[in-house]
Amino acid sequence: MATPFDGPSTLPYSLPPFREVRLEHHRPAFDAGMAEQRTEVEAIASSPDEPTFENTLVALERTGQLLARVSHVFFTLSSADSTPELHDLEAEVSPLLAAHRDAITLDSRLYARVAAVRASLADRSDLTDEDRRLVERTYTEMTLAGAGLDDAGKERLTAINQELSTLTTTFERNLLEDTNDLAVHVSDEAELSGLDDGAKSAAAAAAADRGLDGWLITLPLYTGHPWLASLTDRGLRARIMEASLVRGRRGNEHDNRDVLLRIVRLRAERAELLGFPNHAAMVTADETAGTPEAVDGLLSSLVGAAARNADDERAVRARVLGHEVESWDWAYATELLRGEQFAADSSALRPYFEADRVLHDGVFHAAGELYGLTFTERPDLHGYNDEVRVFEVRGSDGEEVGLYLLDLYTRDGKRGGAWMNPVVEQSALLGTLPVVVNNLNVAKPAAGSPTLLIQDEVETLFHEFGHALHGLIARTTYPRFSGTNVERDFVEFPSQVNEMWMSWPSVLANYAKHHETGAPLPPELVLGLSDSAGFNEGFATTEYLAAALLDQAWHRLSAASAAAVTSVEDFERQALSDAGIAVEAVPPRYSSTYFAHTFAGGYDAGYYGYIWSEVLDADTVEWFRENGGLDRAAGRRFAERLLGVGGAKDPLEAYRDFRGRDAEVGPLLRRRGLE
Repeated sequence: MATPFDGPSTLPYSLPPFREVRLEHHRPAFDAGMAEQRTEVEAIASSPDEPTFENTLVALERTGQLLARVSHVFFTLSSADSTPELHDLEAEVSPLLAAHRDAITLDSRLYARVAAVRASLADRSDLTDEDRRLVERTYTEMTLAGAGLDDAGKERLTAINQELSTLTTTFERNLLEDTNDLAVHVSDEAELSGLDDGAKSAAAAAAADRGLDGWLITLPLYTGHPWLASLTDRGLRARIMEASLVRGRRGNEHDNRDVLLRIVRLRAERAELLGFPNHAAMVTADETAGTPEAVDGLLSSLVGAAARNADDERAVRARVLGHEVESWDWAYATELLRGEQFAADSSALRPYFEADRVLHDGVFHAAGELYGLTFTERPDLHGYNDEVRVFEVRGSDGEEVGLYLLDLYTRDGKRGGAWMNPVVEQSALLGTLPVVVNNLNVAKPAAGSPTLLIQDEVETLFHEFGHALHGLIARTTYPRFSGTNVERDFVEFPSQVNEMWMSWPSVLANYAKHHETGAPLPPELVLGLSDSAGFNEGFATTEYLAAALLDQAWHRLSAASAAAVTSVEDFERQALSDAGIAVEAVPPRYSSTYFAHTFAGGYDAGYYGYIWSEVLDADTVEWFRENGGLDRAAGRRFAERLLGVGGAKDPLEAYRDFRGRDAEVGPLLRRRGLE
């Protein structure tokens, strides 16, 4: 079958022709793409010519272009605009793709050629630093993937990888279905007291989309819900929190407990097969952290102060409410307290955060001031859903940079959370410019109503746009190093830095205007936002650390220990208690059965990366404040020395090149009130 993936797209920036893509195109394109790449790799591996950088490493980077085209489109759709049929196809192709990757990575002939090129690097004075990093990274990744195993070991490894690909797909599908099923239906408007008209409109629209009367409160990926801060009805708050916490563990067809345990056992077995004591050791060996002990050193150093702060915060909130604080009360009490202390509660701020103005006058404005980028909407170009907006990005001299796609709203076919992913990867070798997409899950209001964001959603948009900037600005030769293709525990760093511009005075003044009157954010609310920095950090740090340490606990099990775990709930309870982070009323940001980051999203044993990267982020924020803030010269240095190198340079070397020294932890401790 001819498919839209058979050749490069003829659309601007090679944007995929989404309107031509149909369900039946994917499987033939996957089959053809895998067959084509196997032929290409076979030619490299079986070549009688002496291995060289050009005929081995560069040739390998050129392989698999058809497979890349269909994969980028398919996995964009399966995460953001899926259907039951697409989910079925994902379950079908995932193990095939895992076997295909293993067939390349574990090819002894190819490994020998890469090793030979690596051994001859000293004789090649003409190679660039990026060339040399390509050799080292390819060799390291093949080694850690098991290329040095014997045939029996490779056979078992391939079987494990195929089963894991099926299990992680199942985990994500179960989570999506159970999250949809657990949306909280409200028939009495009185229960929605505290929500503004925009939120009520979004809930009514969600109900109407499912053919229901009344209102429907759909669940985000994380524990809880942003509306818990506003709802005055304690019973409804409890229903929402209970629905959030029970996902994936209800004993129904979407139960994730057995899937999770099988994933953990297979990961532990694979790690031991590859010579590591556990999965966490295997993962961190190829990250900037290096070892689980280094991760534990940072996380455990924060636990005591974070838990004490959370306990103190709970006592204060109990006094505000006049009763004990449960998990469903925390956000509500916090907003009452925020309003008392800073006059900056969510309901007061929301009318000033209209989505389109935040995007153009906030997010895009800051990128223009810092990096000289301009964003022009292209209604002639189409995304994978009618809600996706496409923007052309150009540099200060008008040069083409790439395309930015934004998919703002939640829908049943979209997984929870927020993320960025590439649709086309930049590569000088392949002659491609980047096309990246940001996905959020903002509740869509009824037609004619404005989209008003809460503070957390504004911060999320700035965060995810930081990933998009990384993908757009990086300029590398090889697709392996494009954009965010960096070590996992470094990837969050640029996005976290970009959050600072949300509250930067000149940026905030530019976008925070009342959606009806255009009036600027009142001085007392601006001051409240500034003064509230660090507010509720005991809770925020504790819920994050609980999830990060839970991720580490699951993945520091040996194969024998993993096999002995039979109860997800018991293991989770004991792990949090042992870590000293079992704070009553502060559940982990993600509990095990809906922890998509670690059991379906590629952050396995790597969720620590957010705070690991935040050490660099907090240190960088101080640098910007010392060097002009929203300043083109400062932005140019950050773009050229960090964003621009993608994965073509060791991340910590790139940081030292930018900062002039290693990062210091002091700024992070001050930011989170942990000194």
